[in-house]
Amino acid sequence: MKSRENLVRLKQFQVNEKRRQLLQLDMMIAEFERMANELDVQIAAEEKKAGISDVNHFAYPTFAKAARQRRDNLLNSQADLAQQREIAETALAEAELELSKAEMLETRDAKARDGDGGRAMTG
Repeated sequence: MKSRENLVRLKQFQVNEKRRQLLQLDMMIAEFERMANELDVQIAAEEKKAGISDVNHFAYPTFAKAARQRRDNLLNSQADLAQQREIAETALAEAELELSKAEMLETRDAKARDGDGGRAMTG
């Protein structure tokens, strides 16, 4: 049946799309982590240069404050992306299950077509 083949192709496309989205989220999470680590290094260097590591100190470097804020924003965004990743993993699992079901139906239909053709000739 052509419609089953089309259904399998559609489900395969959906699975591939979900995998692509998951990969994209992984790349963004890794990039945010890299950027946050770079900011940590810059913060530490600025604090060392100023000799002040107390954020509440009146002479705490302005650049270090701004870098801390950017780093915190990146970490919050990274946590949000991690939640989105969990949702995407669930969606991928569901799409893979639907693909599996569609493939089984298509296989069953193919076997039925092959089997029916043989019975019609002998009967």
